[in-house]
Amino acid sequence: MKGNGTTKAGAKRWRCPSCGASTTRKISTSAKILKTFLRWLFSKDAQADLKVSRSTFWRRTAWIWKIWPIAPFTGEVHDAVFLDGIWMRRKAVVLIAYADGHVVSWHLAQSECASSWAALMMRIPAPRMLVCDGSPGLARAASVAWPTTKIQRCTFHASSQIRRYTTLNPKLEAGKELLGIANKLAHAKDVESATAWLLDYSAWCERWKSFLKEYTIKDGKRVYTHERLRKARGSLNRLVREGTLFTFIEMQQELGGTWPSTNNAVESVNARLRDMLRHHRGLPLLHRIKAIFWWCYMHTENPMPAAEVLRVMPTDDDVNGLYTTASSKPKRTDGAPEEYGTGIAWSEFHMPTEYRQ
Repeated sequence: MKGNGTTKAGAKRWRCPSCGASTTRKISTSAKILKTFLRWLFSKDAQADLKVSRSTFWRRTAWIWKIWPIAPFTGEVHDAVFLDGIWMRRKAVVLIAYADGHVVSWHLAQSECASSWAALMMRIPAPRMLVCDGSPGLARAASVAWPTTKIQRCTFHASSQIRRYTTLNPKLEAGKELLGIANKLAHAKDVESATAWLLDYSAWCERWKSFLKEYTIKDGKRVYTHERLRKARGSLNRLVREGTLFTFIEMQQELGGTWPSTNNAVESVNARLRDMLRHHRGLPLLHRIKAIFWWCYMHTENPMPAAEVLRVMPTDDDVNGLYTTASSKPKRTDGAPEEYGTGIAWSEFHMPTEYRQ
């Protein structure tokens, strides 16, 4: 194409030297505005620090808040996947999967129940190992969505839970000993140290077995005197019984290399997301959710250019259209339940496996 003057409106005219056709090109600034918006969203800059007024900035970028950044599906199988959720004032939670230094996928839910975690896992091929903080719904979802994946309970969260029961300054000798055992958990990195830790914990349980059975009469009811220590013991007993404390050592013996024992990687992602929301505090709930979506997408392994993002990502209107289409299916007139689509299905409310004992 070669330049061919301008139109009456002043737009640049272009002419094809082969066929002689003449046309004009309208340069879109949407991609440039999106880049400016994301640069502001991921920075500490307030709107007062921008080169334009607050009202102008919001007018130019209002359409961006209508976009839903969707996690890409790559089909890549990871060795270890870290899962965690970031809550927003008990109204919503964004479940995030992280692996190999980048965000893999994310899912918006109302709670960390098994069905929510399963919806996230279904988008990711089953990894060799899953690292999590111990959500009951997560473990149950993994047994269905990733039945061959081994689970590693974050040892830092496990020891932190014991410290919540014993406090950092326990008064009883049993509490002091248990706190010391919990602190040693982070240093169990091989078979020898893990075996030593299990022996120490088993000896503690046997030594204080009678002590933890003591009870007190309170308001005419019989209650255990050392209830918090019993809860701490129950927490560790469950982890030892499930065999999720030292999965990373089993993976090291089986496959070699270094395997993670904590989910610090995804916790650092949550910390950065909280910093972003704190720098731009005051955003409505939906804007906070989409801000997290934008951050997650731009920290995937290969995010698309801004122009391509605008072309393929769905908007609020697209989502509303899909909802309208799905809800406008013809209804039965004989009073019977719907056979497909809207009928109540047991599998929609329950996972197809029993609870773990």
